[in-house]
Amino acid sequence: MASEDRWFTESHVMFRREFRRFVETELAPHADAWEEEEIFPREVFTRMGELGYFGVRYPESMGGAGGDIWYTVVMCEEFPRSLTAGVPMAMMVQSDMATPIIGEIGTREQIEEFLMPALRGEKIAALGVSEPGAGSDVAGMKTVARKDGDDYVISGSKMWITNGTRADFITLAARTSESKHGGVSLFTFPTNTPGFSVSKKIKKMGNKCSDTAVLYFDECRIPKRYLLGEEGHGFMHIMTNFQGERLVGALMGVAGAQFALDNTIQYCKDREAFGRPLTGFQVTRHRMVDLQTEIEAARRLTYHAAELFQERGSGATKEISMAKLYAAEVAKRTADACVQMQGGMGYSDESFISRYFRDVRLLPIGGGASEIMREILSKLMGL
Repeated sequence: MASEDRWFTESHVMFRREFRRFVETELAPHADAWEEEEIFPREVFTRMGELGYFGVRYPESMGGAGGDIWYTVVMCEEFPRSLTAGVPMAMMVQSDMATPIIGEIGTREQIEEFLMPALRGEKIAALGVSEPGAGSDVAGMKTVARKDGDDYVISGSKMWITNGTRADFITLAARTSESKHGGVSLFTFPTNTPGFSVSKKIKKMGNKCSDTAVLYFDECRIPKRYLLGEEGHGFMHIMTNFQGERLVGALMGVAGAQFALDNTIQYCKDREAFGRPLTGFQVTRHRMVDLQTEIEAARRLTYHAAELFQERGSGATKEISMAKLYAAEVAKRTADACVQMQGGMGYSDESFISRYFRDVRLLPIGGGASEIMREILSKLMGL
């Protein structure tokens, strides 16, 4: 985005140049190979940590740079240049989904053992909330953590876990009592704990190079010092953490849609039919105008949500839910229109837009489905 936007300082602009160079030179050239292999090297985590990208918004006392939300905005806007959504999703889980709770409520010991190595890229983090029968319904989870002396013993399973096949630790939610909302607690869970296993790597229609797993916990014993925050307060912290996750989803949705539309505009300028470029047809131009208008509206709504998130944190639930809902739906519509405008090439696996079409379908589902966003908003509207 232009440097004159009031949200971005010269420092943000410099960070954008640096991060764009990293994405275009160190990620994008490998996109096709990583998608084919359905995994990317662990060294990408290491490199992101070395460059300080995971810790850009964490305080210096935790090994971060102490930046504001607009550094995350910049990263989300530049990540589509990697030509795959799988790597950005894995990276943002590491920086903005699995680790913020540790920084907010973790003990100094937990911060040093789990958070700081994750920010350095030395440990891979995953967020363990969703289950086979409890995705958006967090209060319905069945994974149990029971007290046994000075330990907790955890049994159950988690599903749809990004980074799950190779995570070194999981920010894990488990039930510690029968209370629906007050019975959920959080833990920092090392994956080298006996009884833990990756029971399945899930094959997906998109985001192929990001590993997504089903995890199994069979009487896994961890010390009580791994309890994150207070017992029974996990549901509240998960709901708060969702706000950052959903804001990232909205930002990635807007940025991906813009990148896809830019790609399609260039294709339609170069592709000729009936003696003129595709942009020579009014129907094509008008469709592009409509898409750009929707993307710009989504961007401004998302920036508004980001601004409120910076000021209030979880107090921006309404605006973040709106941004996530609208950006995801705009991205989905943009993907469909771009495939249509690129025709046979858009339908070919050889094209970026075909990959984008598959990848973007996750946005209205992951991090809170569009239906859940509407339900949250209907409650906030008093309906």
